[in-house]
Amino acid sequence: MNEIKLSKRLKAVADYVDNGARLADIGSDHAYLPTYLMQKLVIDFAVAGEVVKGPFEIAKNHVEEADLSDRIVVRLANGLGAIENTDKIDTIVIAGMGGILISEILEAGKEKLGHVKRLILQPNNHEESLRQWLVNHQFVIKKEEVLLEAGKFYEIIVAEPVSKLMTEKLSVNDLTFGPFLSKEKSTVFQQKWQKELNTLNKIIARLPEEQAEKRQEVLNQIARIEEVLR
Repeated sequence: MNEIKLSKRLKAVADYVDNGARLADIGSDHAYLPTYLMQKLVIDFAVAGEVVKGPFEIAKNHVEEADLSDRIVVRLANGLGAIENTDKIDTIVIAGMGGILISEILEAGKEKLGHVKRLILQPNNHEESLRQWLVNHQFVIKKEEVLLEAGKFYEIIVAEPVSKLMTEKLSVNDLTFGPFLSKEKSTVFQQKWQKELNTLNKIIARLPEEQAEKRQEVLNQIARIEEVLR
């Protein structure tokens, strides 16, 4: 099989996987990520988890074509149910889903997180809900990235477990904008939130004065974004 070429989004996710990692890729999208990382000699072992039979079969076929069936195990399972104790997984990737769904997957599989050293998460939305889940479950955010691909903005959140004593509380702004992203204020970060600001300004222009509560809610959102973009 030819060398896998990842999308910009998945390549960015791949860059956060440490050498020698034992990886679980949940919702594996044809097992592209673990196959790429194995071909690049980055990881030692991988589980590719799929919850639907069709994608499971496709992922399995791709792994077999790459002659990697002895090092990448494809399993049909719901969420972290794809991970077995004997896998000794230390890194979990969940990419391309909503932030709430990722939180639900982590919550349902909490018992599988005991030996995990790193979570690499790429929510498509509701990033604040995911950051809140991480804080509530003794994970600290170590790195963040926001990127633009094919007209869509994607955030990547890298988190690692800490003791309760070391858990950091995040402000409301940190939860929404990201503790690292809001400090770095990259060009892509500014583009993302300027686009959101433009959308909210259009909404406020259409909202009648009688809807005072809704108008105030939108105005508060606008003020928060304007503040972080300064």
